[in-house]
Amino acid sequence: MKWTCRLAITALWCATSSANAAYRVEIDAPRSVQALLKDFLDLSRYQGRDDISDEQLRFMTDTAADQVRELTSTEGYFSPVTNIEVKSERGDGDGAQATKRVLIRVDPGPRTTVSAAEIAVDGAAAQQDPQRVQQISRDWTLPHGAPFRQEDWDRAKQAGLGALQQRKYAAARIAGSRAEVDPDEHQAELSVRYDSGPAFTLGPLQITGTRRYPEQIIRNVNPLVVGEPFDVDRLLSLQRQIQNTPYFSNAVVSIDDDPAHPDMAPVKVQVTEFQQQRIRTGVGYGTDTGAQVEGRYSHYNVFDRAYVFDSQLQLEQKRQYGLLSLAMPPDEKAFVNSVNSSYERTRLEGIDLRTLQTGIKRARTGEHYDTTYSLTYYRDQLTQENGTTLPANTVVSPGTHQALVPGFAWARRNVDNPIFPRHGNLLTLEAGFAVKGVLTDQSFGRLYGRFKQFVPVARRDLVLLRAELGGVFTAGRASSVPASLLFRTGGNDSVRGYSYQSIGNERNGTVFPTKYLAVGSSEYQHWFTENWGAALFYDIGAAADSWSNKTFYQGVGTGARWRSPVGTLNLDLAYGVQKRQIRPHISLGIAF
Repeated sequence: MKWTCRLAITALWCATSSANAAYRVEIDAPRSVQALLKDFLDLSRYQGRDDISDEQLRFMTDTAADQVRELTSTEGYFSPVTNIEVKSERGDGDGAQATKRVLIRVDPGPRTTVSAAEIAVDGAAAQQDPQRVQQISRDWTLPHGAPFRQEDWDRAKQAGLGALQQRKYAAARIAGSRAEVDPDEHQAELSVRYDSGPAFTLGPLQITGTRRYPEQIIRNVNPLVVGEPFDVDRLLSLQRQIQNTPYFSNAVVSIDDDPAHPDMAPVKVQVTEFQQQRIRTGVGYGTDTGAQVEGRYSHYNVFDRAYVFDSQLQLEQKRQYGLLSLAMPPDEKAFVNSVNSSYERTRLEGIDLRTLQTGIKRARTGEHYDTTYSLTYYRDQLTQENGTTLPANTVVSPGTHQALVPGFAWARRNVDNPIFPRHGNLLTLEAGFAVKGVLTDQSFGRLYGRFKQFVPVARRDLVLLRAELGGVFTAGRASSVPASLLFRTGGNDSVRGYSYQSIGNERNGTVFPTKYLAVGSSEYQHWFTENWGAALFYDIGAAADSWSNKTFYQGVGTGARWRSPVGTLNLDLAYGVQKRQIRPHISLGIAF
């Protein structure tokens, strides 16, 4: 509505008497405009008020046709025909106030469509990036024949501008735009002209907000190269790298987009630091290991040199875990060197396994790649809980076993969204070995790999494929290899329909770890809304001591999906085919 009309209604409110005009509105219009009129037409918006006078009601009915025209024009209807009838109705009961019934009939007429769209780009992009200019025209979202809506017109212009500002041309702007509407022909001719401005390149970092921790931390994890073309995604990469460190709760990365100074534009980094010490606690529940409580204490500035001390304690029904770690800040190659020690006890499927790990690690977490070098000492104590006689063909032996393992791990994330992937894949590879006599009871090599593929289907649906392979290679049995380096499977994110770690070398109700692992899964997800979906899945997997003596366990089921702020929450109900059992599974599907 025009401001003059709103001011007139306000004036009438102040000048009229206290006589009230109770009324109700009925709108007879096509679905394409009915909701719009119900939400924004003054007659509809004010019908619930009890202080409307007869004069105010008359003013709103007199101006309703003009307001309908203004509203429907935003949906591409420029020639609506509006008919308004006001009828009095008696109130129910003696002395009840009479009400008025306002019937509004709207024929919006033919919808205006786009007859032509002209997109032009001036500035450096016209000479330096003709292919990008052509791509903006190809990606234009209001082509010939499309319905003309004001919201779509604004969105299309901003999309073209965003395509320029995304890379190189930070100062791009809309130099001019025009929509010529022919109400008789019901057609709209569109034109927009962009000025790309100059191409920007990135200069050195300008860091503000550091008080407790040295700004060199930010410089060491900085992936940007001085002189490279401006790219919003590259700035976001720096922002994520900063927030991946434990020192900063927030980071804002930007440049000064002054077109007069496009070369070597300083990259401005403003950070908010965490306090030097943090205590975190939590409670939760998982179908794999049951209810849990957790506590964590961290100190981010040990020795006043930004060394990070971290301690964790997790108490679960079937698992208890503790960790102590001391890590240096990232070095000039973004690697973090650390010393770690952990203790874990699990009581699963008849096995009581206690694992001590102590070692050093050199790790780098990047935007798409993670690399870890490690030297870890494992000392495991395995006890068979039910005390039955150990079968002769069981690979692992109860007792205490140790190994000193040099290891290497590498991960790649090639997905469109790190929290809610829809397209791309994830890959993790691990390798390690141990030599007998060097704090090691038995020589072995170990390989492990995990792969996920995300395949989009139509606009909302998704296919998720998963594979997992592992092997411990020894001369003969692996009886003295620490059990935590062997394999069992079953449970969340594995073979659903079976309890956690219940697939392995099963003997007399006890499931022993094995030398080899193979798991596969396929899942189809259908999303009803942006945040809620459902899934059908099929899992298959085996953990065996030899491939000639293996059983592949299968699980099928369905589940609900919810996109929580920290990842997709999976609520599954699965049927384990071999064991003929139905099991629920609850997990948080965070991309690894």
